Amino acid sequence: MLDRSAPLPGYWPSKWPVECGGNRRQKAVAGELGAREGEPVVTTRQNGRWNVMFVEREPGEFFLAGTMAAFTGPPPYGWVERVDLETLEPEAASPELPCGDHVWCGAVLAHESGALFNVNGSFVHRLDRDCNVTGELRLPADEAHNGLLALPDGTLVTKDLRLEGQGGTTVTRIDADSLEIIGEPLVLPEGSMGRIAADDTHVYVPGIEHLFRVAFTEGRWEVDETWQPHYRELGGPTGLAWDSNLSGDHAWLMDCGDVEGVRAIFGQHPNGRFGDLAPKQLSWQHPAPWTAAQRVLRVDRTTGELGTVEPFGAGGGGIIAPPVHVPEHGVTVCWDSINGGLAGVDDDTLEVRWVRPEVKATMQPVVWPDSGELAINDFVGEGDDLVVVDVATGDLLSRVATGSRLANGMFLSPGTGNDVLYASTLAVARVSFA
Repeated sequence: MLDRSAPLPGYWPSKWPVECGGNRRQKAVAGELGAREGEPVVTTRQNGRWNVMFVEREPGEFFLAGTMAAFTGPPPYGWVERVDLETLEPEAASPELPCGDHVWCGAVLAHESGALFNVNGSFVHRLDRDCNVTGELRLPADEAHNGLLALPDGTLVTKDLRLEGQGGTTVTRIDADSLEIIGEPLVLPEGSMGRIAADDTHVYVPGIEHLFRVAFTEGRWEVDETWQPHYRELGGPTGLAWDSNLSGDHAWLMDCGDVEGVRAIFGQHPNGRFGDLAPKQLSWQHPAPWTAAQRVLRVDRTTGELGTVEPFGAGGGGIIAPPVHVPEHGVTVCWDSINGGLAGVDDDTLEVRWVRPEVKATMQPVVWPDSGELAINDFVGEGDDLVVVDVATGDLLSRVATGSRLANGMFLSPGTGNDVLYASTLAVARVSFA
């Protein structure tokens, strides 16, 4: 059994100081949600913003970060709030944070120094617990950035997002105290869509065709030329990979991710800005621009050996968030957002253990391995529900309407105990199980 409660080097000692709960993106937290026995209580706040994620600093001290879904009209900006967990209303709020006029979901983390760091568009900001800005860095690549991690030595790492034909992705390492760039930014030979993951020595970057592993040393990067698994044929029948989930001996990913909405946003510069009229293709629900079924990818982190499975079979699959491997139960949970379907895949044989065809999930989930509970969304058309399933069997343990009208590929986070925090476009929610 893995120790899910151990402090993470580089972060403030909380159970969820960064997206996905840690650099390996295992999305796991100790304890239980309590959905098997508890009755759900829902608090919803409609704020009309693109809500991205919650992170925890001190116990019970939660911060919400996001951007403005300003595809047209006034310039976009990022923002961070410290929220009251009972009402989800802000107790403190940042000023409008410059983002280089890019519209995309950034990230926030609680650093070991006690400061908060936010990446949004082409800027990084440092904030105190009252959301006052104490530092600002304009990143060297004038592109939207996705994902911000603290490495074990406390330095920060981020990267820009580039699709096929848009050049190599820039990976940037930052000194958290001075907000200065460390060494020369690394430009990879391919673009990259998915967010970075990291272990104690390497940063993992999903490229257009290959997966890359980059060693971080004092002041410089070193790309591992011996480990570059080829997961996709250029121009082939599949889409790009989102984030990797580093678990055990493998990295777990899903491809088919650059859906029409993502392509539309990154077909503009500044990213996501359309002048007077935003296109209808911004929704993730449009048919996929490829013919392949949704795939789960298992990549050996030593040999680079690639295993694949198509849990659902329907052509034109697509997703906007990565899978989660739960080693305690020997299963990887995956989904097809376009066609629908949630599944559990055996991590050894890659055989499909269970399928819930009725669930249309899009979000980054949270899993409680101790109790075998996994929380994820299910977009039911007129609104977005939170569903809790048994990781081992796929049994539906609870279904709760969040009060959100729209689904997105954003992040679920654990609350203080028997609760889960939900962030999506236009609304946030807290679902507690009493």
